[in-house]
Amino acid sequence: MAPNRAPATQPPARAGKSDRARAESRLGWWLAGPAFVVMLAVTLYPILQAVYDSLFSYRLTAPGERRFVGLGNYAVVLSDPVWWRDLLVTVLITVVTVVIELILGFALAMVMHRAVHRLRGLLRTAILVPYGIITVVSAFAWFYAFDVTSGYVNHWFDWVPGISPDLNWFASQGTSLLVIIASEVWKTTPFISLLLLAGLAQVPGDMEEAAKVDGATTGQVLRRVILPNMKASIMVAVLFRALDAFRIFDNVFIMTNGANGTETLSLLAYRTSIGRLEIGLGSAVSVLLFVCVILICFAAIKLFKVDLASARGE
Repeated sequence: MAPNRAPATQPPARAGKSDRARAESRLGWWLAGPAFVVMLAVTLYPILQAVYDSLFSYRLTAPGERRFVGLGNYAVVLSDPVWWRDLLVTVLITVVTVVIELILGFALAMVMHRAVHRLRGLLRTAILVPYGIITVVSAFAWFYAFDVTSGYVNHWFDWVPGISPDLNWFASQGTSLLVIIASEVWKTTPFISLLLLAGLAQVPGDMEEAAKVDGATTGQVLRRVILPNMKASIMVAVLFRALDAFRIFDNVFIMTNGANGTETLSLLAYRTSIGRLEIGLGSAVSVLLFVCVILICFAAIKLFKVDLASARGE
């Protein structure tokens, strides 16, 4: 007689979505669906039109000479040192502004989160003032503040080494980028702080208290409790801000108009399409800029590796 064998252990069945998760998913599609359709209808045609125009040698001043060149416009753009120079400037502005805004935004979020309940509304309102100003108005304000003739920065801070009444901030690449980055940080840090404040609200208070009871220092609580629970909020803040900073146009256009090596990709696309009326080349620059934005999204999602389902508590 064959020996008795223990029945094979069946692997546990994968748990499917709960009824609540399915209901929330359906509700999310119903709420976001109309906006998604409208955005798709508004943005899809311009994107497809830009892709189509980028395949032609097309200049508005000579519409009869339009001819198909395939990927020739992309070859011209990618072989031009101006494209790579402007890409480097754009990446530099994006990285520096996002890093500084993330640090300052987290500090402001911690202040608002720890503030007395009666002062939270006042603090949030005061912090949001720069973000509520139109970008063009903000850019002009910063330009006139640092202007060598009408500005007040040189006179107020002439006691700082390197600053004199006749210092022209927009005469060199370094100082120009410094003012551009400072204006970006001043205006958009409140946006980052609000996103991170929402993430701080999701950190369980009992976990912080338990860590402190176990003898964890403030730095250890920050690294091992607060930041891991804010990973999803940090990813959203970095993603949104990086995409916005990579498409910077207004500040550069108003302050320097791309002079002294401060031209960005958005300004390059504008000058090619509007300034030179080269619709084909300008469309190729715009499509390449769009591809860079998609790559930023992909890199951010892969870098943070956030499980949104677990972040929602599913």
